[in-house]
Amino acid sequence: MRCHGMPHLADCDSLAVEVGLLAEVVRAADPQTPVSTCDPWVVADLVGHLGQIHRWAWSMVRDLSHSRLAGREKLFPAPESAQLTAWLVAGGEELVATLRAADPDAPMWAWGADKHAGFWSRRMLHETTLHRADAELALGATPKIDVDVAVDGVDEFLANLPCASYFAPGVRRLRGAGDLLWLAPDVDVAWLVELRPDGFTWRHERGREPTVTVVGGAADLYLFTWGRVRADDARLTVSGDRDLLDHWVANSAL
Repeated sequence: MRCHGMPHLADCDSLAVEVGLLAEVVRAADPQTPVSTCDPWVVADLVGHLGQIHRWAWSMVRDLSHSRLAGREKLFPAPESAQLTAWLVAGGEELVATLRAADPDAPMWAWGADKHAGFWSRRMLHETTLHRADAELALGATPKIDVDVAVDGVDEFLANLPCASYFAPGVRRLRGAGDLLWLAPDVDVAWLVELRPDGFTWRHERGREPTVTVVGGAADLYLFTWGRVRADDARLTVSGDRDLLDHWVANSAL
């Protein structure tokens, strides 16, 4: 069974919205605009990446593949800049349709903790939301992120992070002693991360006095968790052991 709170079809609906929002952003952008949060990408690179990722995911979900589909860039080459937005939308629509038709509990390959088709509705929602935010930040806009999506995005990050060490080796250094607490007063949600000698665990709990605390709105904590907002950003309040927080940030980057 799937292991998170947002239903599969709600993920699909939110993904459809995000594809539309991203298309609006990039349609008006210079394709060569630098994307500082994904350096050295420019907007054209970001759109090309997402268009490929969407097609890669829907191909695997369509076939309920039990292995990773290799050669993504060669299988789904991006078009010239003038066709990029239409290509992005077409791939996003195909992805949403494929996911909506899928049984979320159908077993298949996934790199994260949830080895079912439903992994991909959730993963593609957050992949697209984060890159929509990247595009907006590149254009000097402030991303607006639905709070339910933001809360689930922090959950998804923490749930999948232990599985990411094969492409993010720093994850193996997320061990030791200490507690990190994220607090989102706007939605009354807390995430407690406990570092242990063999790794880390997390849960929705305030728990005992943490080693370090980060307080902010759910959307800002979402962007912080995924490395789009820095710990010293004015939207966040940090207290406690800053060295531990810096260790977490450096080694949890995906």
